[in-house]
Amino acid sequence: MVEVKQLTGVETIATLFARAREQNRAAFLPYFPIGYPTYETSLDAIQAMAEAGVDGFEIGVPFSDPLADGPTIQAATQIALENGVTVRKCLDAIQTLRGRGVTQPMLLMSYLNPLLAYGVDRFVLDAKAVGADGLIVPDLPPEEAALVADACAREGLALVFFLAPTSSDERITLVNRYATGFIYVVSLTGVTGARTELPPDLREFITRVRAKADKPLVLGFGISTPEQASSMNGLVDGFIVGSALVKAGREGVDAVRELAARLRRALD
Repeated sequence: MVEVKQLTGVETIATLFARAREQNRAAFLPYFPIGYPTYETSLDAIQAMAEAGVDGFEIGVPFSDPLADGPTIQAATQIALENGVTVRKCLDAIQTLRGRGVTQPMLLMSYLNPLLAYGVDRFVLDAKAVGADGLIVPDLPPEEAALVADACAREGLALVFFLAPTSSDERITLVNRYATGFIYVVSLTGVTGARTELPPDLREFITRVRAKADKPLVLGFGISTPEQASSMNGLVDGFIVGSALVKAGREGVDAVRELAARLRRALD
């Protein structure tokens, strides 16, 4: 019997971008928080987006002080906390989604405090055990990331770091050195939230990052429409949509599925 080698999270994410490149398009990684508007509905919404053909997921772990998030996601994660969602319950959600046949890479987006409270080594081990592929930690700079980075490296999980338009060339080089999986490129200075248009100097910023970085670039903060999604082709390797999908979540799973499908089709 031939043993099939299990890919690490880092390898699974690399495969995601390779597949999108072969199809001459950017990858689409929607964000959705566990527990909003209810625990079961959040799982149904993520499963529906998986069936709509998205490339991967940023799975939100609710936190009481989400400093990088705008009002839409802040309100949603507060509801999730009121619904009793914990870090453990978010891990259970990943396991449940894998059991339902969701195969796309899933990265857990959590602020640092819940990871420290849970225990970093324990969290990384448990995240790998349930089928997560990596971590996105907005308030963790690479200079202070050794504890999390070492644990992720041991278990083959990706650890994503951020770059903003204010990042210096030295900062770009530093983040490129330490990021695994991809670099999360923030489209603007500010918090998450849908915008009617993307910043005019975005292309110049991406070009500056490309000159210094060799990791896949995934753009987030502000993308909300299929037209904005199609403009990502040829600009970045992937993009994240969060607030627009969370708003759709108020209307139910079908609304989330439809928006995700439209965003994904816009890339073809």
